[in-house]
Order: sequence, then C-alpha cells, then structure tokens
Amino acid sequence: MSGTNTGRTNRVSRDPGYVSVTEHPPVGRIPRNPGTPLDLALVRAIRVNRSAVERRAATIPARRSVKKEWQAGWLLRAITLMDLTTLQGDDTEGRVRRLCGKARRPVRADLLAAMGMSDVPLTVAAVCVYHAYVETAVRALAGSGIPVAAVSTGFPAGLGPFETRVAEIGLSVAAGAAEIDIVVTRRHILTGDWVALYDEVRTFREACGGAHMKAILATGELATLTNVARASMVAMMAGADFIKTSTGKEPVNATLPVGIVMARMIRAWHEQTGHLVGFKPAGGIRTAKDALTWLAMMKEELGDRWTHPDLFRFGASSLLGDIERQLEHHVTGRYSAAHRHPVA
Repeated sequence: MSGTNTGRTNRVSRDPGYVSVTEHPPVGRIPRNPGTPLDLALVRAIRVNRSAVERRAATIPARRSVKKEWQAGWLLRAITLMDLTTLQGDDTEGRVRRLCGKARRPVRADLLAAMGMSDVPLTVAAVCVYHAYVETAVRALAGSGIPVAAVSTGFPAGLGPFETRVAEIGLSVAAGAAEIDIVVTRRHILTGDWVALYDEVRTFREACGGAHMKAILATGELATLTNVARASMVAMMAGADFIKTSTGKEPVNATLPVGIVMARMIRAWHEQTGHLVGFKPAGGIRTAKDALTWLAMMKEELGDRWTHPDLFRFGASSLLGDIERQLEHHVTGRYSAAHRHPVA
C-alpha cells in the first residue's frame, strides 16, 4: 500500500541484502558454544588501542545512510532483535503482562498494513524480567514462541553468596526461563583474576542446563577496553552463548567503542574455534537512530549473520516506542506523540 499523504511509497523492501524480517533461524538452532579450557597466555596477550577504537567508532554514525523504505525495513528488523525488558523496583504482574502483550504485537496493525507487512508475524526476540516474574511472563507468552529471559546471579551487582547466585539460575530455569542473563563478579576482572572469572562463568553455564546464557560484563565498570576484551574472551572460553555489555544500571552502559571491542573478540573467537557467540548491547539504547547505528556496526564488523536474533539482541525498554514513532512518520510523514506508542 502506498502512502497517500506524502506521495512516496511506504511499502518496506524485503530485499535480503537489506532486511529480512522473518527469515532467520530461532535461538537454539545453531550449535551452542561449548567453551574451551582457559588459555591464560592468550588472554594476557590481548591489548586494545583505545584511540584507534574510538576513531573507528566515530566513523559509523557519520557514514550511515539508510533512508526511506530501507530504514523502515531495518527498524522492523531491530524490533525482532529486542529483549523487551522491565527491571524496575516497582514492577508488578500487571506491568509484566502488558509488556508481554506488547511483545506479541509490537507495532500497531494500521502501520504494518500501510507498509505492506500485515502478513509478517512480527514479534520481539524475548521478554526479560526478574526471577519473580518469570512464571507470569511464561503464562502471558504461552503459544507465542517468544522466550522469557531472566536476570540472575544477584543482578545487578552480582555480590550475593555464590551458592545463592547459582541456585537462582536453577530456580529461573525451573520456572520456565529459556534464557538466563548472568552478571559476573567485577573484581575478578579488575584484579586480573581470570581463573576465578572463568570458573564462575563455567559454573553458571552448567547451572543453566539447556537455557541459553548471556554473560553481562558491566563494561562501564571495567576501567579499560583491554579489560573488556579480556573478560569477553574468558566468558566465551567458559561457554557463554552471548556476551552482553551492561545491566543497564551502571552510570555508563552500552557504548560503540565497547561494542566494537566485544564484536572483534567474537570474530576472533569464531576464527579460532568455529563457534558462534552472540552479542547484546544493553542500557542507553533509546532511539531508532541508536538502533540503526548499532546494526551498522554489527553488519560491518561481523557481517549480516550477526544481525539476526539468535546472535544479536538489544536490551531495550524505551527503544520500541521510538521505533514505532519513526515508523508512523514513515507512513504518514508526521511525528506522533510518544503516548500513542505505549510499551507497558
């Protein structure tokens, strides 16, 4: 359907060279990362040139030129990459159920119709909640195919008793969580105790059983990009299925320089072992423009294979509202008020 307001075509292109909203394997189809024994020599040899990384990061938004229907297509793909999240102290079962309703139908039906996408079963990648709301989310998402992710291991600080943190993983898996976002002990990284970090993450991986594990590194608290790179490599050696930037609770969360470093560690891991590990930036990604920039970075650093939900996720709460607002502008030529696109 063409938009009558603006005279331009609003149908979204489905050229797979740009976007394919539904043609991607679900989580679990690719072989999981089994990990390897800890290689301390390799870890300690890793160095990062911060100035070079920051220069590279500055080029990505400056060169991005996705416009019109291609931009709308990429924004629709970004929706399929979201771990739609509520991790607030005032969460309630009602809020979680509303979030799950939005996860099932993330874009208004009239906007999808105007873009010729009514036949596409568009959903987010997962819903991410505290352990207390896993069962609520599982019930609300029944039959949708959308997995529930639980933050675990003493989120967000990760400073509880180790046995309690491990037990929390098992409880979330038993409650129905298909994915577990674990937090690591930052002091292991800050003090260079890579053996302790490896053992911790390996134990968490074993506790996850069949649930996919995303290792949150809290990169804003790691002091250097070299620490980010080394921690990423150790987490992958320990069997992490995804590495994730942040809890979203740190003063500094996902940044492009950190994303580049982690993406390059994923690339190195794949080249060394043949195993695929996913990446999840979280915290501070609030606008459609942010999402496009991160997608451009992933496509350039790792290729299109890492722009699908089995290998890339956004940790997002407010991002969906802004993307839907941009899609309405694509259809009508006008920006709507934010309250027309509630998330939860």
